Amino acid sequence: MLPFSIDSHSHFDVEAFEPDREACWERARAAGVRAQVVPAIGRYNWERVRDVAHRYPGIHPAYGLHPVYLDRHRPGHLDELADWLGREPAVAVGECGLDCFVEGLDFDVQWTYFTAQLDLAVQFGLPVIIHARRAVDKVTRAVRERPGLTGVVHSFSGSRQQADKLLEQGMLLGFGGPITYPRAQRLRRLVGELPLEGILVETDAPDQPGVSHRGERNEPAFLPEIIRTLAQLREDDPLRVSQVTADNARRLFQLPADLPLPIQPDA
Repeated sequence: MLPFSIDSHSHFDVEAFEPDREACWERARAAGVRAQVVPAIGRYNWERVRDVAHRYPGIHPAYGLHPVYLDRHRPGHLDELADWLGREPAVAVGECGLDCFVEGLDFDVQWTYFTAQLDLAVQFGLPVIIHARRAVDKVTRAVRERPGLTGVVHSFSGSRQQADKLLEQGMLLGFGGPITYPRAQRLRRLVGELPLEGILVETDAPDQPGVSHRGERNEPAFLPEIIRTLAQLREDDPLRVSQVTADNARRLFQLPADLPLPIQPDA
């Protein structure tokens, strides 16, 4: 078990965890995962994210409108999001972003929702959690137009040049299960070269399990596998990688210094 780590992106609120959410939370804590950032994906699950965060210590909510669920969003949800952020504690705006991979998603409508959420992040002084699939350059342009905006591009899969541009603008990059697959050679080289101070670790649970959990439901307790892989690819100490990435997440999301201690596993 690593001393502590922070899962910077999990969807711990979703129905996949309904049967055993309590046990999953305990397994995560036993694995040293002291905090999770849980971003909402649409108006329909803001309450659920809030309720999970209230129930489980170390769960920190973010609220947004995910581009893949465009058919469930309405223009009025942007006004509702502003009202919600004004009264509900949040560590970020998101998950928001752009997706040019899924067919049938109107780009202009995506852009409207995305840029409006970036503006809300600026208004409320919050970082953003960004989904950018085949859209890194477009996301970078939108971020560049808002100096001082901070956040993370989660599950980053772009090039070194794209990564450098985002890092130069003060953004962080999230990496998870995909880096554990030997065939992901370009991605594995990238995480070995980037400055560790620009990296967050994530599970994206219940999606994107690592290679040793292929075909299973992903969960936050599997985060140490990602940290150990990252350390191996960087020829670094897993304890240091865990510490630095946790500090990165704590600074970005302004998480409390007194995060819940992990449960010690039975001897």
